[in-house]
Amino acid sequence: MPPQDPETSAWYAAEIQPHEPMLRAWLRSQLPGGFDVDDVVQEAVLRVLRARQEGGVRSPKALLFVVARNLALMQLRRRRVAGTESLAEIDAGGILDEDADVPGQVARAQELDMLSQAIQTLPVRCRQILTLRKIYGLSQKETARELGIAEHTVEIQTAIALKKLGRHFRAFDARLRAL
Repeated sequence: MPPQDPETSAWYAAEIQPHEPMLRAWLRSQLPGGFDVDDVVQEAVLRVLRARQEGGVRSPKALLFVVARNLALMQLRRRRVAGTESLAEIDAGGILDEDADVPGQVARAQELDMLSQAIQTLPVRCRQILTLRKIYGLSQKETARELGIAEHTVEIQTAIALKKLGRHFRAFDARLRAL
């Protein structure tokens, strides 16, 4: 339910609401079936709104995703304690990776930074589509609906983005071999 205060309502509509579909898709990809994603999203939104009331929120989207992740982890832990679901059955690698070695974490961070830089070189529409499809896991239809474009456009722009990323990484590899 959106906030009643007009200023808060406008902030919610501009800063939080556009990210809710991506958050739902990300949570569905990370959590086991039967997990109530809508409850996590609703609670995360409420907590972000409370945080805004208590003080400034510099990055609402980041805070929304972090709060949702933490809420999901708390629920998973409660289920484990209650015996309703074993954490061993859940692939939480995308949520929390505490067992990774430091060199591995550094390498993954560097790879992620490289990928992020490569994605930033894409044209805006390609970048938006690639992010929704490949990072947030939205379907072609969901992506088209989210951006207000045709599904065929999503298909074509995804292919263009992947082709450009391939060229970017081939050029990067060539520069490394030249050193």
